[in-house]
Amino acid sequence: MADSTDDKQKISAVLADILNEKQSSEHLQVLETFTSALKDAEYRDAVGEDVFSDLLQVLTRLSEGMQSASESGDDDARPSALQLQLAAECFRSQRNSCVQSPRNQNLLRELGFIGISLKLLSFLQTLNLETKDGLYEPLRCGIQFLGNLAVGNQMSKDEVWQLSFPDVLLQLLCIDDEKVVNYTSMVLHTCLDEAKVEDLSKPQNIKLALKVMELCRTQPDLDWTSSVLMATQHFLKSSALVESMYSGMSHHDSRVTLLELLLAQLREEGSEGCGVPPSVAHFLASSFQKGCGAVLTLATGSASSNEEALTVISLLDVLCEMTSDHKQFMFLQDHPDLLETTVELLEQVHAIGKASRNIFSATQNFSTFTGEEDPASDSPVVSFKAHLIRLIGNLCHGNASNQNKVRELDGIPLILDNCNIDSNNPFISQWAIFAIRNLLENNQQNQEQVAALERRGPVDYSALRELGFLVEERDGSLLLKTVRKDS
Repeated sequence: MADSTDDKQKISAVLADILNEKQSSEHLQVLETFTSALKDAEYRDAVGEDVFSDLLQVLTRLSEGMQSASESGDDDARPSALQLQLAAECFRSQRNSCVQSPRNQNLLRELGFIGISLKLLSFLQTLNLETKDGLYEPLRCGIQFLGNLAVGNQMSKDEVWQLSFPDVLLQLLCIDDEKVVNYTSMVLHTCLDEAKVEDLSKPQNIKLALKVMELCRTQPDLDWTSSVLMATQHFLKSSALVESMYSGMSHHDSRVTLLELLLAQLREEGSEGCGVPPSVAHFLASSFQKGCGAVLTLATGSASSNEEALTVISLLDVLCEMTSDHKQFMFLQDHPDLLETTVELLEQVHAIGKASRNIFSATQNFSTFTGEEDPASDSPVVSFKAHLIRLIGNLCHGNASNQNKVRELDGIPLILDNCNIDSNNPFISQWAIFAIRNLLENNQQNQEQVAALERRGPVDYSALRELGFLVEERDGSLLLKTVRKDS
């Protein structure tokens, strides 16, 4: 163990020298020894308040000295390499002192380390040095200190948040250094709670949340943004924040990223509660209704609306998942005009695909299909029609009113017309069968309409039979009947 009376006296003497003498490499060496000694739990819990007070004075002197020189306007008065190294070593000592030590977390907070550390970090990130490595080192260590100070300590979390939110955190997330961004993400995640998430949703603070989402999109390899902890554990559970982020995203790829994270969360949580508020589902349904027409422009190859269309496609995927075995979202069956919008969009897409050869046209291009490659994988609308039909089926499940609406909108013949095999829409026939099953269940009028329709294309009769329906052909007509359970 490194602890001894001589060690404590030595570090106290060196800290006093740094305050009163010209800084030297010997001072740095003793600080490094102190940092190393703090790795020992017994030693760091025995360090007195006076030593930490001296360390704070050293950090303050370094901060004020560098800022004063910078404000002098002298181009040669940039922080020296030794000053930056000393600052980094102070931060390391602070960082190590807080490891699994509530006593030191509270002591350093009460002494004022958070404020002076953030002040120095704010100054450092404004420096324009020729060599960035020397600058990144104190930035990384300072941010790590804030993280260690805050973890498991609510009072420290609150003070770090109060003094760094939103500007300092946003500035640090914008620095071109992966570790700085990664460590800042950790601090942000450590501090977050329900009240702080609501702070993020306010218009003046939304840029910070948008930056986090941008990092999820552009730097997925970062430890904390790739695991999307902030988004899945906090952001997606706040309807105000989700709506603010979605509305504030100028880049459609960012909206797609947000929707992909939401989709992953829904799938991961299964049919149990996923923490996504009902109001988020209503908002996404309304957004789909409002913007769904953008998909139609893909038939003309319009690049200008391509991003908007991809957002609509992602919205549809989320709505399909929400209405599939998620009881908490089945109120979407009653969302105003959602079913009508979906049926009408399917009708438009289907008509455009039949009118001329375009991205919505059905194909049977399986010549190069090996089972591992999708011949239509480059198309942004792969499975789009299939998912429209899936959503219709979900919205009609056990809902007589919606079953009738689809019949009144002439949606049943439309769905039957999509029972053909289509390499642009894998599994479309299965989703069509699923939708027909939900449309006919306990609905005599719909069953009679299907029985009167002409055959619209090859249908997987065995699959229908497994779902409880019997298919018969009479004079070129397709008859779909419910199979009696006792037959």
